Amino acid sequence: MHIEFRHLRTIRAIHECGGLARAADQLNITQSALSHQIKGLEDQAGIELFIRRSKPMKLSSAGLRLLRLAEQVLPQVEAAQAEFSSLREGKTGRMHIAIECHACFEWLFPVLEQFRKSWPDVDVDIRPGLAFDALPALQKEEVDLVVSSDPEELPGVEFIELFDYNAVFVAAASHALAKKPFIEAEDFRGQTLITYPVERTRLDVFSQLLIPAKVEPAMIRQVELTAVILLLVASNRGVSVLPDWVVREVKYSSDYVTRPLTEDGITRRLYAAVRSDDLEKPFVQKLISLASVEAKRLQSQ
Repeated sequence: MHIEFRHLRTIRAIHECGGLARAADQLNITQSALSHQIKGLEDQAGIELFIRRSKPMKLSSAGLRLLRLAEQVLPQVEAAQAEFSSLREGKTGRMHIAIECHACFEWLFPVLEQFRKSWPDVDVDIRPGLAFDALPALQKEEVDLVVSSDPEELPGVEFIELFDYNAVFVAAASHALAKKPFIEAEDFRGQTLITYPVERTRLDVFSQLLIPAKVEPAMIRQVELTAVILLLVASNRGVSVLPDWVVREVKYSSDYVTRPLTEDGITRRLYAAVRSDDLEKPFVQKLISLASVEAKRLQSQ
């Protein structure tokens, strides 16, 4: 017996409507075509599926067995069709984000909160891109977007500019370096440098300043949370270098001083890396747009 989805829809419609005429209208076919379909199905089954003498028209025991099958299968099929339709229209999908910039958590969370309200059916997750190679994971479709300050030439990957930021030196107001108008590489000799728990090549202070100058601080102290870094700095337990959006609140505090790195400052650019095939998805464009707006808001404060 060859059962098609249309057969199951027919059985369900006749049961719900109680007759051929109303069922035909619901299925948008003629009553003659519906009768022909029922006869063909009964010929395949070799048994009557309906009790035609009753009004309203009722299903036989064999017909009821098909009805139970229809009630199990059709909702799953219809849910899958709705999901595929939403995927085609960009209403749903997956947005798994890897962050190579540790400090970006604090900047990104308000963006994701806005995004969630606009796209509630998109599955959002964040993976710190510090314990694995985020960009290869993007190419393998293990993640869908990477926040990075180090663009590369990768096939099938686009780097979208988000915003520029400055790497800023922060120390206690009583620190000896607080008197300097800007901070140079040599100033870090003898200092305890407080950083996020990230390999040094991913930290701006090392990649842009200390490694090229071949300068090594006296001690590196790694701390997970920005609030704890700032607490240690205020207690004069060390100095740190953070993105300007992180220190926007403390630069007006009497407990801290913030200074540019080098006389000209060190400016970096943050990117959103996405697969080229995903770039036109509406929810991807929306997330990138929200990120840019949030960045401008922070920089204007």
